[in-house]
Amino acid sequence: MTLDKGDEFLTYLLEYETGVMAKVQQIVDGKITTRIWNHDHTVWSDSEDEITNRLGWLHSPEVMLKPIDEINEFIEDIKKAGFKNALLMGMGGSSLAPEVFRLTFGVRVGYPDLSVLDSTHPEAVKEAAEKLDPKETLYIVSTKSGGTVETMSFMKYFFNRAKAVVGDEVSNHFVAITDPGSGLEATAKALNFRKIFLNDPNIGGRFSALSYFGLVPAALVGVNISNLLERASKAAEESKINSLDKIENNTAAVTGAIMGELANKGIDKVTFITSPQLKYFGGWVEQLIAESTGKSGKGILPVDLEEVLDGSDYGKDRLFVYLKLKNDYTFNERFTLLREAKHPAIQITLDDVYDLGREYFNWEFATSVASWVTGITPFDQPNVESAKIIAREKMAEYKEKGELPVSAPDLTIDNVEIFGNTEGANLSEAVDNFISSNQVEGSYVAIHAYLKPSDETWKELQSWRTGIQKKFKAATTLGYGPRFLHSTGQLHKGDGGNGLFIQVTENKLTNLPIPDEAGSDESTMTFDALIDAQSLGDMEALLNEDRKVLKINFTSNTSEGLQKLH
Repeated sequence: MTLDKGDEFLTYLLEYETGVMAKVQQIVDGKITTRIWNHDHTVWSDSEDEITNRLGWLHSPEVMLKPIDEINEFIEDIKKAGFKNALLMGMGGSSLAPEVFRLTFGVRVGYPDLSVLDSTHPEAVKEAAEKLDPKETLYIVSTKSGGTVETMSFMKYFFNRAKAVVGDEVSNHFVAITDPGSGLEATAKALNFRKIFLNDPNIGGRFSALSYFGLVPAALVGVNISNLLERASKAAEESKINSLDKIENNTAAVTGAIMGELANKGIDKVTFITSPQLKYFGGWVEQLIAESTGKSGKGILPVDLEEVLDGSDYGKDRLFVYLKLKNDYTFNERFTLLREAKHPAIQITLDDVYDLGREYFNWEFATSVASWVTGITPFDQPNVESAKIIAREKMAEYKEKGELPVSAPDLTIDNVEIFGNTEGANLSEAVDNFISSNQVEGSYVAIHAYLKPSDETWKELQSWRTGIQKKFKAATTLGYGPRFLHSTGQLHKGDGGNGLFIQVTENKLTNLPIPDEAGSDESTMTFDALIDAQSLGDMEALLNEDRKVLKINFTSNTSEGLQKLH
C-alpha cells in the first residue's frame, strides 16, 4: 500500500508511517468514506445533532453546477449596469473564500473589483466607505444566519451611506447571500434588494466555499466557476474511494488520516507553506481546521503565514504541508531542509490556480476524516458563542450607560497599558516574561490584533511574530480581531489549553455610529464600542477557560508602539 499519488501528492511520514498506515486500514475496514457519503452521523457521534444537517457541502460540486447560468446572468447584469466595484460584507466562512478568490485570481478585464470588509474597526469601515463611490458600487451582504452582528452593522451603515448618494436607487445596489428563512432574507425583501441568493441551509459557514457564498463573489471578479467546480467534482468522486489498492487516489482521506494520527501523537501544529500565489488560501483552511477540530479539550492548530525558518527553529510538534504550483520552486529548498531535519510533511502540487476547486473540497473532507480520527464532531462550534454572549452584555451596558467598563492596567510603560500577570522594564521584556513564565511543551502563541488592518501594521506584527517564533521555538498565529473570532476563536477556547494569547488594542481616533435600522438616523451603538466590546468579550471568555492572556493597549501612536514590541 502506498499513500503517494505521483508528484501531485507526496508524503514524508518518518517513524509515524506505520501508525498512519494502520489508520488508513481502519478507514477502509470501517468504510468511513462510504459512511460519510451516506450521511452516517455515527462516524462522529451517537447524536445526529449538527451533523446530518451539516453535510450539504459533500454535494456542492454537483449541485452548484445547476445555478451556474443564473449566477453568470446576474454577473452580466451587474456589468451592464455599470458597477465598477463591489464590497462584500461578511465574517468567517462568508468572507474568507471570496477573499481567496479575489486575491488569488485577480480581476478579469471588464469585471468589477471586489473588496472584502470583515473588520469592525471604525477606521477600517470609514476607509472602505471613502474608497468606494456608492454610485458605482455593489454591496454584497453575506451571512448564513442573517443575524451576524458585524455583517448586519455593516449593512445598515452602508445602506444609509449609499442612500444619501443614490437616493431611491439604493436597493438596486444591494445583494444578499444567506440561508432560507434567515433574518437577512426578511430584511432584504423588505428593503427590496436587487438579488437574494438562498444557499443550501445544510452547509455550515466554514464548509461553504463551493456554494453561493464563495461562487457568486468568485464569478463577480471573472473566475470561471464551471472550471472550478469540475476540479472539485473530480475530488469529490475520488473521496469516495474505499479500497486499499486505490487509496492513494483518495488524497483527502489520506490527508485526514495523517493529520488526525499525528495530532493524537502530539504533532498537532499543521504548518502551511505555500507558493506565493497561493498564500491567501491558508486563511480559509485555517478557519476550517481550527473551528472544526478545536473542541472538547483537543485541537489541531493550523499555522498560516509563519516565516519559513530552518528545521532547527521548530519544535517536534509540527506537520508541514507544502502547497505549491507545478512550476513554482520558491520554497523547494526550505522544504527539503525541513524534511532533512526529520519533520513529517506532505507536498501537494497544483497544476494551476483552478486546482483550488479540488483543494477546497479535499480539505473539507480531510478535516472531517481527521475529526473522526481524533474523536471530534467537526460541524459544531460550542465555544464560539461564549465570547459573543459576553460581548453582547458589554454592548448592552454601553447602550445603557454610554460607556464600556474600564479597568486599571497592571503595568504602564510610556503610552502602553498592559493587562495581565507580567513585569518588565520595557514592552518587549514584558512580553518575553509573559511567554517564558507560561510556556510548556506544545505551547503556541496567538496574537490577536484588534487594530485597523493595513500593510504597515501587518508587516510590524509579522516581524514581532517571527521574533517570538525564533526565540521560543513555539508555533505562532496572527489574526485581526474580530475576524479571527469566526475562525480560530473556537480552538482557542476549546482545545487542550496550551495557547498563550496576546491581545493588542488601541484607543480609536474615529467614532463611527451604527444605525439602529437601515434607513434610520437613530443610533445607540458605534463601531468603536462594538470592537472594544468584542475584544473585552474575547479576553473574558479566554480567562473563563483558564487561558493565559496578556493585553497590550496603545493609548496613542500605535505605529510607534508596534516597533517597541521587537
